Amino acid sequence: MSPTVTGFEVHDIRFPTSEQLDGSDAMNPDPDYSAAYVVLRTTDGAEGHGFSFTIGRGNDVTAAAIEALRGYVVGRPTPRTAAQLASLYHDLTHDSQLRWLGPEKGVMHMAAGAVVNAAWDLAATQAGLPLWEFLSGMSPEEIVSLVDFRYLTDVLTPSEALEILRAARPGRAERAAALRAEGYPAYTTSPGWIGYSDSKLVMLAKQAVADGFGQIKLKVGGDLADDVRRMRLARDAVGPGVRIAVDANQRWDVADAVRWMSALAPYDPHWIEEPTSPDDVLGHAAIRSGQPVKVATGEHVANRVVFKQLLQAEAVDFVQIDAARVAGVNENVAILLLAAKYGLPVCPHAGGVGLCELVQHLSMFDYVAVSGSKEGRVIEYVDHLHEHFADPVRIVSGNYAAPTAPGFSARMLPESIAAYSFPEGPVWRARRTEEEAAS
Repeated sequence: MSPTVTGFEVHDIRFPTSEQLDGSDAMNPDPDYSAAYVVLRTTDGAEGHGFSFTIGRGNDVTAAAIEALRGYVVGRPTPRTAAQLASLYHDLTHDSQLRWLGPEKGVMHMAAGAVVNAAWDLAATQAGLPLWEFLSGMSPEEIVSLVDFRYLTDVLTPSEALEILRAARPGRAERAAALRAEGYPAYTTSPGWIGYSDSKLVMLAKQAVADGFGQIKLKVGGDLADDVRRMRLARDAVGPGVRIAVDANQRWDVADAVRWMSALAPYDPHWIEEPTSPDDVLGHAAIRSGQPVKVATGEHVANRVVFKQLLQAEAVDFVQIDAARVAGVNENVAILLLAAKYGLPVCPHAGGVGLCELVQHLSMFDYVAVSGSKEGRVIEYVDHLHEHFADPVRIVSGNYAAPTAPGFSARMLPESIAAYSFPEGPVWRARRTEEEAAS
């Protein structure tokens, strides 16, 4: 008999990053980076790990949504092939009663993504390959079979997707070799959290340049005068040759975004990220046409349909996928193909808990098997919480080193799961004791 999935564990894991204001921005001043985490176990002892990223409260809701998908996974043959992974994705996203909660957006969709990503981690681990190699080694026909083309065919048909993938097939081996030798360009947000002091911003910006990064990012949107001052300090710290992106985390209305970015434009921002609601396609288009700075968005975009509309409306210059916001690898393959159809660079959102570990694989797959290009492309990097993962990202001279370990790099260390489980892990018990003593 073929191996089957028999174990399905869900964990609510939270890190108290709000204590140091790591991750703080104009919309999220006190995030506790968290993971609603799932482990799949099989009859032959294999494991697959996946998660949804949140920032604290509500992580239990996401964990409960993952638990609601147990029946679609336990007892299923261990997914190993494109066909099996496509079937699982379809089943998780097409349950009519659970789908009603979205459809195909929000907590239920993120939960499906956590399970889908765990299945891909399991399949790649069983194949003995890092996910980027496992996925880019599939035939164009297999890759196309992973995608749900419903709602996309007015701009991207399966035959067009096949043409994109077949055009990129020559040179796959050479590009994979280049990744192993050179890595993939990164940029860092670590200097730019809005809660950091000016001196800390300047120190970390200079350190980023010394570490080989050609781009940093600042959080903006709290106060215009503060943002102008911080942008000026950052520009003075890194010089004219280093790109500075800025990120408003959905803070503004359209008119505010145009006014704000017109004021920051003299300091040469590389892009403005999430200037308004992630659902407002026409608002992004108006911002893009109303001021001189290029527009990036995507980390909170709910699904492939909204990405399609952003591209149709010429509302973005940079497409920012997120490994854990949409329904996992399969839907991100669809978004990468859409971006390739429109000729736009994909610059993923990362940071958080484990997002760097995951999304590096998707960008590397894009380079090897879809776009065939690294031009204008960078992956976000944030330097915290990597120590909790069995196969953490490696940054070498401002580049992501290509992962070599089998799987999706999603496996969290057992001791970290135990320590940071909420609310009864020892880290959270100790925090409650301190709060009670202080009250």
